[in-house]
Amino acid sequence: MSAEPELIELRELAPARCAAPVRTRLERANALRIAPGTARNNARQLVPGRGHRFQPAGPATHTWCDLCGDFIWGVVRKGLQCAHCKFTCHYRCRALVCLDCCGPRDLGWEPALERDTNVDEPVEWETPDLSQAEIEQKIKEYNSQINSNLFMSLNKDGSYTGFIKVQLKLVRPVSVPSSKKPPSLQDARRGPGRGTAVKRRTSFYLPKDAVKHLHVLSRTRAREVIEALLRKFLVVDDPRKFALFERAERHGQVYLRKLSDDEQPLRLRLLAGPSEKALSFVLKENDSGEVNWDAFSMPELHNFLRILQREEEEHLRQILKKYSYCRQKIQEALHACPLG
Repeated sequence: MSAEPELIELRELAPARCAAPVRTRLERANALRIAPGTARNNARQLVPGRGHRFQPAGPATHTWCDLCGDFIWGVVRKGLQCAHCKFTCHYRCRALVCLDCCGPRDLGWEPALERDTNVDEPVEWETPDLSQAEIEQKIKEYNSQINSNLFMSLNKDGSYTGFIKVQLKLVRPVSVPSSKKPPSLQDARRGPGRGTAVKRRTSFYLPKDAVKHLHVLSRTRAREVIEALLRKFLVVDDPRKFALFERAERHGQVYLRKLSDDEQPLRLRLLAGPSEKALSFVLKENDSGEVNWDAFSMPELHNFLRILQREEEEHLRQILKKYSYCRQKIQEALHACPLG
């Protein structure tokens, strides 16, 4: 690692919660380029990605498509997932996948105990409220223990700024705009709204040792950290596809806990001290099997209900068809048998 890490500045990030961005569905009529560096092709001329072994995704799979970026709705047909690289997509997107399978990715994970922020946590995970004097003392202790220039500083309004390091351990690929022109500063501030809809995407796997330092405020939330990291890498995937985890080593055991959207990473960093063993941050796919339905808009939820109804009706038709066929065969066998 270089002595001068690349920093992402989040000090000017507004603390108020922004409205949910309006996402534009990827139109399949467009030419989708997944492999970097390829020439423009019509969607019918795409070369399928090699090495994938797609299987139906399990019922607990609630995630976003790695190709088109849309959420994978449904219960019976949850989508497809490669058994090797975990590439996940809709059934309809399978024929458009051009990214070759990279095989199982060894990201150096240790055996870990997963903990969920939606359940009652043990006392050891609770974070106490600190007075202003205690915060000032904590900052002095923190700065005296670090061996770099990534200090924390107290602001006049009582907040404080500092640095957090985030490891990006992503198993699945990420998508970026296939256009070579980077987004402008206004586009970055506006976010992935209707005016910046991405119609063409290029997918690739991030290196397993990717690390980024962020300069953040004490009130910066985990959700804003995720969004800043995605903007830095020009990733156009839905931020809800990812989750920020805190990692801690205790008694020879590695613990991972998913942070809620409103938790403040710098506050956790101050309470834990500068030790990476006591606390570090990891960005992973949000594949915990649970869905924060409050994060979806009303049209998205209504669309999900319509999909559920269609799936239920289709499932009932298949069951009725199966039993009707069995009944017909039994009746044919009865008629073929002589009486007595």
